[in-house]
Amino acid sequence: MQALLLSDYRKLELVDIDRPAFGPNDVLVRVAACGICGSDIHGYDGSSGRRVPPIVMGHEAAGVVAEVGADVERVRIGDRVTFDSTISCGECEVCRRGDFNLCPNRRIFGVSCDEFRQHGAYAEFVAVPQHILYPLPDELPFEHAALIEPVSVALHAVARLAVAPGERAVVVGSGMIGLLVIQALRLAGCHDVIAIDLDPLRLELARNLGASETIDPKQTDAVRAVEELTEGNGADVAAEVVGNSAAMTTAIRCVRRGGRVALVGNITPEVPLPLQVVVAREITLIGSCASAGEYPRAIELVASGAIRIAPLISAVAPLREGPAWFERLYVGEPGLMKVVLQP
Repeated sequence: MQALLLSDYRKLELVDIDRPAFGPNDVLVRVAACGICGSDIHGYDGSSGRRVPPIVMGHEAAGVVAEVGADVERVRIGDRVTFDSTISCGECEVCRRGDFNLCPNRRIFGVSCDEFRQHGAYAEFVAVPQHILYPLPDELPFEHAALIEPVSVALHAVARLAVAPGERAVVVGSGMIGLLVIQALRLAGCHDVIAIDLDPLRLELARNLGASETIDPKQTDAVRAVEELTEGNGADVAAEVVGNSAAMTTAIRCVRRGGRVALVGNITPEVPLPLQVVVAREITLIGSCASAGEYPRAIELVASGAIRIAPLISAVAPLREGPAWFERLYVGEPGLMKVVLQP
């Protein structure tokens, strides 16, 4: 089969490799669409340390069941499916309590690190355990279904924040996940959602997708602007979806006393913490990793149009054009958001 292999940092090659082997509880999925995630871009240049070559990346995917293992009962050949990016064991104590994203035995499609190597879905086929498969409605296009994974991440972050109707929220970062978090916060009942980003084009998109106010830190002091928009109190909750020190500090300083901050961005291994602000204001910091059971709800929301996907897709392209699109995303071409590859 053909696959897009990261053979070295900033070097992607379309190569022929063997189809993945699969066991009695696995299925072979013919990949119809796979999105390029921001984490793949950071893996592309080696900055994340999570995509050590050689590796086939890709974890935002959907397709059709091509073959099934002997013990597979949940799906049949020809079924349209998507799948969790995290391969949990499903048997440990952590999985039994429903925290599949925290499974100590987990592997992640398209990730190669010290703990494991797991080829992903920038390929014609990928082997998937049946317990992480989810059926898709016929009317949902594959290029939209491929983005169920980031939608589930956004839903999980908002669930972790335990938002109450009428609360005010700040979202620091208006990339793909940030724009989905904005929509998820609105669905959760947030009265106002304030988007903060350095890119005017992304802020415009944020407003179109539900942000009540937008702030560009290059133009104004973001913390002071949030204070003014909230009568001097600060937001009730914030989501940090960038993953660096400046974004985290902004999120913390934008919430009220007793506020809650979800830390979703995961690019920088360590960041300084404004400890005295967190302690003196009793701010709750909440880690949010991947998703844990949000896939069915994500599929429902995308299929119904309650969460809008189409405005986030900049291009749909064949797998052979993957190297060029990766480079364009890597250099930060203006206006580019999500690119979906079709193997």
